[in-house]
Amino acid sequence: MTRIFFNEVVTRDGFQIEPNFIPTDEKIALIDGLSECGYAKIEVTSFTSPKAIPMLRDAEEVMGRITRVPGVEYTVLVPNLRGAERAMESRADEFNLVMSVSETHNLANLRMTREQSWASLTDVVRYVDGRTPINVSLSTSFGCPMEGDVPQAEVLRWAQRFAGLGVRGLSICDTTGMAHPKQVAQLMETLQQHVPHIEFTLHFHNTRGMGLANVLASVQVGMTRFDGSLGGLGGCPYAPGASGNMCSEDAIHMLDAMGHDTGIHLDKLLQLARRLPQVVGHDVPGQVAKAGRITDLHPAPSCPAA
Repeated sequence: MTRIFFNEVVTRDGFQIEPNFIPTDEKIALIDGLSECGYAKIEVTSFTSPKAIPMLRDAEEVMGRITRVPGVEYTVLVPNLRGAERAMESRADEFNLVMSVSETHNLANLRMTREQSWASLTDVVRYVDGRTPINVSLSTSFGCPMEGDVPQAEVLRWAQRFAGLGVRGLSICDTTGMAHPKQVAQLMETLQQHVPHIEFTLHFHNTRGMGLANVLASVQVGMTRFDGSLGGLGGCPYAPGASGNMCSEDAIHMLDAMGHDTGIHLDKLLQLARRLPQVVGHDVPGQVAKAGRITDLHPAPSCPAA
C-alpha cells in the first residue's frame, strides 16, 4: 500500500481559537510527544502578531525549547515579511504562507484583497530566497460560506501563480468543511495534471461529517500528504459553524486499518489524544481515542447460569 505522510497542526491551527491561554510548557510537552509519533511535519506555531492571536504569543519560546527529532520538519505559519524574519531567527524548517481563493473570505480573514495578499506573500518568497522551503495554503479551495462554490479554474489559477514563484508545496484547504468526495477527486486530478512537480497537501475539516470520506477520495486519486489536528481541534473563526479540523488519529486509524503505511505510532498518538481534554479544558471531537482501535477487543460478558 502507498505511504501516507501526516502533518500535525493542533498546536497552531487547533489551539489558535481556544478561549483560554494554554501554558507554554503544555505546548512544548505536547509537541515533544507528537515528535515521537512518526509525523512527517508538525506545524508548531504562528508568527502572527501577538495582538491578533494572543494564544500564540509565545512562538519564539516554543520554537526555542522544543526537542527537534531528526526526520520531522517543524513548520510555522508566516503571515507577512515581519513574520518571516521572526521565523528565520527561530530556525523553522518550513514557512507556511496563507491566503484565500475566495475574495470575500480573504478580506474577512486577512483584511486584504487577494492581490494584496499575493504581493505580500511574494515579498516573503523573495526574502527567503530559497533558504527555507515554502508551502502555500490556499484556503476555501472547496467553497466559501459567503460566496458559495469556488470555481475550480480559480483554484488552478492561484496554484499556478504560486508554483511559478518556485514554492515547494501547496496545501489545498477545505477551510469551511464544504468539500465532498467527488469534488475533491475532480479538483486534485486537475491540479496534478496542470501543476506538476508540486508537493500537494490536503487540509480537510469535518464540519459536515465528510472529513474521512474526503481523505479516502484523495488517496484514491494519488494524494499522499494530509494535515490533521489531534482530537479534531480547531476551525475557522470567519466561517460560521466551521469548527473542527479533520481528526488526525481518526484518519490515521482508518488508513492503517486499510493497510496503508502512515509511519505513525498510533498507540503513542492515542495516549496524547486521550490527555488532550485535560490540556484544553473541554471534550474534543475525536472518536477513536474514546472508542479504541477496531483491533481492541473486550472480554465477553458473563452469562447467568441456566
